[in-house]
Amino acid sequence: MRVAIAGAGAVGRSIAGELLENGHEVLLIDKAPTAISVERVPQAEWLLADACEITSLDEAALQRCNVVIAATGDDKVNLVVSLLAKTEYGVPRVVARVNNPKNEWLFNEAWGVDVAVSTPRLMSALVEEAVSVGDLVRLLRFSHGDANLVELTLPPESALAGTQVGDVQWPEDTSLVTIIRGTRVLTPSQEDSLEAGDELLFVAAQAREGQLEELLSVRREDAAG
Repeated sequence: MRVAIAGAGAVGRSIAGELLENGHEVLLIDKAPTAISVERVPQAEWLLADACEITSLDEAALQRCNVVIAATGDDKVNLVVSLLAKTEYGVPRVVARVNNPKNEWLFNEAWGVDVAVSTPRLMSALVEEAVSVGDLVRLLRFSHGDANLVELTLPPESALAGTQVGDVQWPEDTSLVTIIRGTRVLTPSQEDSLEAGDELLFVAAQAREGQLEELLSVRREDAAG
């Protein structure tokens, strides 16, 4: 897979390193000469250019990329890069970094963004996830379909503890995608049972999040009554 990353700062270089370790081709683009640190990520391709200019993106051959990541520290730049990548070059997957949470509402399909990653939101979500059991935590927002990646740690008193996945009447527009149980990561089957303390990851429509949280948090005595 070929990935272009706009923004060769600490975030962009870190993403590039991870992708290269996983066997992908990576192109880092930045307009600041001081950001071009080939020795830090020598396996990547580097391009000194303004990612907001069509001529630069032509030089980067963006049409050959499977994914574009707008990872600069400027939300305006990330939005322009996302829009150009999607509308001018038809890049299948565009991921954009949100620096200011107040701008998060802009990072949607209209601007070419498939996945918006808000570092402040993600950090606060991880804090919430570490201290909360039984509360739904939103980890990531997907632009298409108004869906989110959400997490809930199943409380010991939940009525669903011990229930098989296939026996649960999940709300519409929700999908259980992963169960994290201790050090294990499970792809849930219909026969798998839910256990207290499981971290459950769902892709869910935002309108269904309340129903999902209520379903998972119902106490045994309440369900019995």
